[in-house]
Amino acid sequence: MSDILIRPLISEKLNNLNQKLNKVGFVVDKDANKIEIKSAVEKMYGVTVKSVDTAVIPGKAKVRYTRKGMTRGMKSSYKKAYVTLAKGETIDFYANV
Repeated sequence: MSDILIRPLISEKLNNLNQKLNKVGFVVDKDANKIEIKSAVEKMYGVTVKSVDTAVIPGKAKVRYTRKGMTRGMKSSYKKAYVTLAKGETIDFYANV
Protein backbone atom coordinates (compact mmCIF):
# COMPACT_ATOMS: atom_id res chain seq x y z
CA MET A 1 0.00 0.00 0.00
CA SER A 2 2.77 2.45 0.83
CA ASP A 3 4.17 2.21 -2.70
CA ILE A 4 0.90 3.58 -4.15
CA LEU A 5 0.87 6.86 -2.19
CA ILE A 6 4.17 8.65 -2.80
CA ARG A 7 3.56 11.90 -0.90
CA PRO A 8 0.73 14.27 0.01
CA LEU A 9 0.32 17.49 -1.93
CA ILE A 10 0.31 20.60 0.22
CA SER A 11 -0.44 23.88 -1.54
CA GLU A 12 -2.67 26.91 -1.22
CA LYS A 13 -5.01 25.58 -3.90
CA LEU A 14 -5.45 22.26 -2.11
CA ASN A 15 -5.96 24.00 1.25
CA ASN A 16 -8.89 25.87 -0.32
CA LEU A 17 -10.27 22.64 -1.82
CA ASN A 18 -9.94 20.96 1.57
CA GLN A 19 -11.89 23.71 3.31
CA LYS A 20 -14.65 24.02 0.68
CA LEU A 21 -15.06 20.50 -0.72
CA ASN A 22 -13.23 18.28 1.82
CA LYS A 23 -10.62 17.17 -0.79
CA VAL A 24 -6.98 16.23 -0.24
CA GLY A 25 -4.29 15.61 -2.85
CA PHE A 26 -1.57 13.01 -3.25
CA VAL A 27 1.18 12.23 -5.72
CA VAL A 28 0.59 8.58 -6.56
CA ASP A 29 2.20 5.80 -8.57
CA LYS A 30 1.52 6.14 -12.31
CA ASP A 31 0.23 2.57 -12.56
CA ALA A 32 -2.22 2.88 -9.65
CA ASN A 33 -5.92 2.99 -10.43
CA LYS A 34 -8.71 4.73 -8.48
CA ILE A 35 -9.71 1.61 -6.53
CA GLU A 36 -6.14 1.01 -5.34
CA ILE A 37 -5.73 4.67 -4.38
CA LYS A 38 -9.01 4.62 -2.44
CA SER A 39 -8.08 1.52 -0.45
CA ALA A 40 -4.54 2.84 0.24
CA VAL A 41 -5.86 6.16 1.65
CA GLU A 42 -8.51 4.40 3.75
CA LYS A 43 -5.97 1.95 5.16
CA MET A 44 -3.18 4.47 5.82
CA TYR A 45 -5.23 7.32 7.32
CA GLY A 46 -8.31 5.48 8.67
CA VAL A 47 -10.86 7.66 6.84
CA THR A 48 -13.79 6.98 4.54
CA VAL A 49 -13.19 7.99 0.92
CA LYS A 50 -16.17 9.21 -1.10
CA SER A 51 -14.50 9.54 -4.53
CA VAL A 52 -11.13 9.74 -6.28
CA ASP A 53 -10.20 11.94 -9.26
CA THR A 54 -6.86 11.46 -11.01
CA ALA A 55 -4.76 13.55 -13.38
CA VAL A 56 -1.49 12.73 -15.15
CA ILE A 57 0.76 15.78 -15.27
CA PRO A 58 3.01 15.59 -18.36
CA GLY A 59 6.75 16.20 -18.21
CA LYS A 60 8.13 19.56 -19.25
CA ALA A 61 11.33 20.60 -20.97
CA LYS A 62 13.50 22.76 -18.75
CA VAL A 63 16.46 24.95 -19.68
CA ARG A 64 19.06 26.18 -17.22
CA TYR A 65 21.64 28.80 -18.07
CA THR A 66 24.99 28.09 -16.43
CA ARG A 67 28.52 29.41 -16.65
CA LYS A 68 29.42 26.73 -19.20
CA GLY A 69 26.39 27.34 -21.36
CA MET A 70 22.83 26.17 -21.68
CA THR A 71 21.80 22.87 -20.08
CA ARG A 72 18.65 21.19 -21.33
CA GLY A 73 16.68 18.60 -19.43
CA MET A 74 13.25 17.20 -18.70
CA LYS A 75 11.08 17.39 -15.62
CA SER A 76 9.46 13.97 -15.20
CA SER A 77 5.74 13.40 -15.44
CA TYR A 78 3.67 12.25 -12.44
CA LYS A 79 0.16 11.34 -11.43
CA LYS A 80 -2.00 13.29 -8.97
CA ALA A 81 -5.02 12.03 -7.09
CA TYR A 82 -7.67 14.31 -5.62
CA VAL A 83 -9.43 12.34 -2.89
CA THR A 84 -12.83 13.49 -1.64
CA LEU A 85 -13.43 12.44 1.96
CA ALA A 86 -16.78 11.63 3.51
CA LYS A 87 -18.54 14.37 5.47
CA GLY A 88 -16.94 14.91 8.88
CA GLU A 89 -13.68 13.11 7.97
CA THR A 90 -10.33 14.95 7.94
CA ILE A 91 -6.65 14.15 7.44
CA ASP A 92 -4.11 16.20 9.41
CA PHE A 93 -0.76 16.06 7.59
CA TYR A 94 0.93 18.25 10.24
CA ALA A 95 0.13 15.99 13.22
CA ASN A 96 3.41 14.03 13.06
CA VAL A 97 5.69 17.01 12.47
